Amino acid sequence: MSDIAVYGGLFAAAFLAATVLPAQSEALLSGLLLSGAYPVTLLLAVASFGNILGSIVNWLLGRGIQHFKDKAWFPAGQASLDRASRWYGRYGRWTLLLSWVPVIGDPLTVVAGVLREPFWSFLLLVAIAKIGRYAALSAVVLGLT
Repeated sequence: MSDIAVYGGLFAAAFLAATVLPAQSEALLSGLLLSGAYPVTLLLAVASFGNILGSIVNWLLGRGIQHFKDKAWFPAGQASLDRASRWYGRYGRWTLLLSWVPVIGDPLTVVAGVLREPFWSFLLLVAIAKIGRYAALSAVVLGLT
């Protein structure tokens, strides 16, 4: 398989995992790390960039949620949005450090858009969370080999 296909597939999996599909990028990243065929830092960069970009899409959807929230493809159900809104209302922007957590992470990024979190603080906190998650996963996977 070509390097472009590998990195493109990892990017797509990470992007989709943060947006409209219940996809998982961790298994793909783990497999690529275990293969030893690709530089760890490049794998982390591609996965992180894809996942962060997916969260940015969620933030943008949140900015225009009134137009999209009832669509079947929308990345968060009403119950998830309500739960995330309560968390966000209670703890503020710092909840974005949980944007990597399954089930609540994606709705938190949508709610940040709904509540008009400034883009740069959103980007910084989401980047810390997403890069940190992939770095921790990589440390665990590579530590087991």
